[in-house]
Amino acid sequence: MKNLIVLLVACFFVNVAVAQTGKKDIYKLKGDVIEAVLYHENGAVAQTGFYTLDNKLEGEWISYDSNGKKSAVAQYDNGKKVGTWTFYQGTTQKEVVYNDSKIAKVKTWEITDTRIVSNNP
Repeated sequence: MKNLIVLLVACFFVNVAVAQTGKKDIYKLKGDVIEAVLYHENGAVAQTGFYTLDNKLEGEWISYDSNGKKSAVAQYDNGKKVGTWTFYQGTTQKEVVYNDSKIAKVKTWEITDTRIVSNNP
């Protein structure tokens, strides 16, 4: 019954989540997860990722800015932040390592030309 409710809610969001461009957020049942593609108001993809059937973030989530440039790659395990997350902000790249939703380590790089320079020892 719980799975049916989650599926119905996902279908509801597909039908009502219309951006100004007419792009609808997409939710597809894929085995034991729901695949999501979310859009910015301009129609560009904002995020891609997965939900569990009980509506928890799962696996890899990728975020994009409104110009389509990748801004973050994140990892979830049953709603908890895990693994290495990567953030892209202009010429800066940041890696944040999570362990059970807690920050374990942070690294930051400044990207200059084609070389990457780390500010970490």
